[in-house]
Amino acid sequence: MTVTLIIIAVVLALLIIFVIGIYNALIRFRNQVDNAWSQIDVQLKRRHDLIPNLVETAKGYMKHERGTFEAITNARSQAMGAKTVAEASKAEGALGEALSKFMLVVENYPDLKANQNFLSVQEELTGTENRIAFARQSYNDQVLFFNNKIQMFPSNIIAGMFSFGKRDFFEIEIAAEREVPKVSF
Repeated sequence: MTVTLIIIAVVLALLIIFVIGIYNALIRFRNQVDNAWSQIDVQLKRRHDLIPNLVETAKGYMKHERGTFEAITNARSQAMGAKTVAEASKAEGALGEALSKFMLVVENYPDLKANQNFLSVQEELTGTENRIAFARQSYNDQVLFFNNKIQMFPSNIIAGMFSFGKRDFFEIEIAAEREVPKVSF
């Protein structure tokens, strides 16, 4: 009888240790996802701060492009007000599209393209866009690890018991990015 109780106690102890290990791994992955989102948020804040400088520098040269400025300003406001990953993805996609259109319009203003302030801010924004892309990739990798962990056996049982939910990927849909570029000579 005592041998049976010892075996049951050992099995229960191992089971408890197993559950604690999985739970701690889930917490670690969830925190990594949250950290990765924070990194995106930092870069998006930097982007949002640079855009007014770019627009203000361009306004003096581009007096007839009011609609372009308004589109960027509205898209920036929506992006800054996004609360969820899905809202941020949609808003940042619209902001990226507005910035792309803005840069196309800039091509028609040679004096603006030669302005040192504009070039400096444009370079900063380009670097920030690269950092956003890297942070987005890192975030999506962490979401993949986390979602795999909460969906795979046996950790899915523990995840269900402690209400660990699936996280959304940060995906930006810009129609221009999906189109095949046209090359003509």
